[in-house]
Amino acid sequence: MSSSVEKIKERLSITDVVSAYVKLEKAGASYKAKCPFHNEKSASFFISPDRGTYYCFGCGAKGDIFTFVEEFEGLEFKQALVNLAEKAGVELVPEARGEQDAKAKLYNAVEAATQYFEKEIQGNKPILEYLQKRGLTAETIAKWRIGWAKNEWRSLHDHLKNQKISDNDMLATGLIKQNDSGSAAGAEARFYDVFRGRIMFPIFDSSGRPVAFSGRIFIDDEKSPKYLNSPATALFNKSEVLYGFDRAKTAIRKLNYSILVEGQMDLILSHQAGLENTVASSGTALTEFHLRRLQKISPRVMFAFDSDSAGFNATKRSAELALQIGMEVKVAVLPPGEDPASLVAKNPNHWKTALKDGKHIIAFYLDKVMHQNTDRRFLLNEIKTGVFPFILELPSKIDQDTFVKMIVDKTGLKEQAVRDDLRTLQIAQAKGIKPVAASQQQAQPSNAAIPISRQQGIERRIIGVILWQESKKDRSEMASAIRKRFVEIAGEESAKKLEEAIETEKEKLIFEAEQYYEHSLKFEEDIQEIFINLQEELLKYELGKKMAELQKAERSQDVEGATKLLAECQGITKKMADLRKQEK
Repeated sequence: MSSSVEKIKERLSITDVVSAYVKLEKAGASYKAKCPFHNEKSASFFISPDRGTYYCFGCGAKGDIFTFVEEFEGLEFKQALVNLAEKAGVELVPEARGEQDAKAKLYNAVEAATQYFEKEIQGNKPILEYLQKRGLTAETIAKWRIGWAKNEWRSLHDHLKNQKISDNDMLATGLIKQNDSGSAAGAEARFYDVFRGRIMFPIFDSSGRPVAFSGRIFIDDEKSPKYLNSPATALFNKSEVLYGFDRAKTAIRKLNYSILVEGQMDLILSHQAGLENTVASSGTALTEFHLRRLQKISPRVMFAFDSDSAGFNATKRSAELALQIGMEVKVAVLPPGEDPASLVAKNPNHWKTALKDGKHIIAFYLDKVMHQNTDRRFLLNEIKTGVFPFILELPSKIDQDTFVKMIVDKTGLKEQAVRDDLRTLQIAQAKGIKPVAASQQQAQPSNAAIPISRQQGIERRIIGVILWQESKKDRSEMASAIRKRFVEIAGEESAKKLEEAIETEKEKLIFEAEQYYEHSLKFEEDIQEIFINLQEELLKYELGKKMAELQKAERSQDVEGATKLLAECQGITKKMADLRKQEK
């Protein structure tokens, strides 16, 4: 009997999957397209239907239907497996039937609530007039499934009850609450709706399914919060979900940058204006998971938070975090008192102009500091506290040097003084003195899953295969051979540290390996290929380091050092070419 992975591959070809994302052209026995993983003018992305794989001669991206969905959608293997299983109509058997049914009931409850709210907004003149006044068209309201929760205690509860949805499922999805008297021993349970008198914005997961809600109060009573969001549930984790990501991911990849706004109205109106690469944090603290999910699609992000002090501080915290993980960060400078929604409502071109005129985050804060401090006696100190922390977050020394020179050019300060003070701050941070992003790091949930790099993904899969093989009594010899090969490539110390770091995910890794390889007819070939992939990634990393050293040697006119490093770079490039020949 085939595993779920094999069943999915039997029902979905590589062309079936990839053609849903990019336009394919016939090229002999293969197909070609412009690579969805990097910008290019001519097609270098080739698909082999016979092998069920793809390869880009421009950026080196390669894999099968699972790796394609993982990298394009920004997902881990298990979620990619679930998504493709749904498309293929394959039942994933490892998960207990009861667990599958329970989760399906939760999705059903949220979907039924969404439909109910949608129905309630139809013909509701005051609500529709308000939304239209804010700039939303009828088409946009329908597209984003905006609804209305009546200002009644049990309207939704009673409706869902009639739909045969249980109280437990309503409670589990955060749609209702139980009053205190109903929780007492022997007392009859009394439930009431969480959302009342609110305009309802469904929050969707990466597959486009509604999993939660954000409700905006319609008549402000000065007691209720302006926005009320669903609590954390089995379907919804605010630290992981970005509003609009399901609709924006294709545009982000195509345009090679994302626009990050704060609220639902900002996002919806931005999409309505044609900027479909917009996502929103929906009033929640931006996490590393959010940013890495965006980074996996494009490393470039434009922050467009409100121009008030709260929005300003949110931009600063988020930008520090984005710079830490190596993203290119820009800021859209909004007029005082405006937000993206208000700009679009007045004139969509105002919003587009603000994005077009966006500044790099460091240039933005440097201009702000200079505008606020005309007295040169205080300028350097303000730059130290307001600009230097951002420079130190840049992973590239070349980029750091570029912005040091920008400070010197714009301010007229002595370059050596700027460099000395930057170095002093760097030493202080290295000693743990008031780390710039400490508050942001503390805000990260301990259980938040962080999307991983391609090299990490390969290493995890190899370890999963080793653990899986070792769990089978008759496969100890195979497990030993794979482990030995892994140590040869990664190094004994690195391999040991990596295994220790992911010890807590042992069962998950075994599950993934078993799903992927249990019934593979070419297991040894698959393992050989994944080791080649790992070697390639390690060589890419080594090449990057040597190229950086080469550039440094060339800038310092070190001819002998540059010559040696160039030869080393050429040697690494040859090794990579030899590996590609092995794949063929």
